[in-house]
Amino acid sequence: MNKTAIDMDRKTRLLRASDVAKILNISLALAYRLLQLGEIPCVRIGTAVRVRPEDLESYIEANLTSNF
Repeated sequence: MNKTAIDMDRKTRLLRASDVAKILNISLALAYRLLQLGEIPCVRIGTAVRVRPEDLESYIEANLTSNF
């Protein structure tokens, strides 16, 4: 695989709901709920649900808070 193909793979990789749950350190059920509610934009391919990494990054950025 050449460098261009590798770069293209990184740009087009889609995350599964389980990947989202792992990255956010939440349950799989909560990840699915966030996707279902449209909190995190997703792509549907048949019955599969996938998330673009940049959409997950945007969700994280939008939910940053300085107070707890």
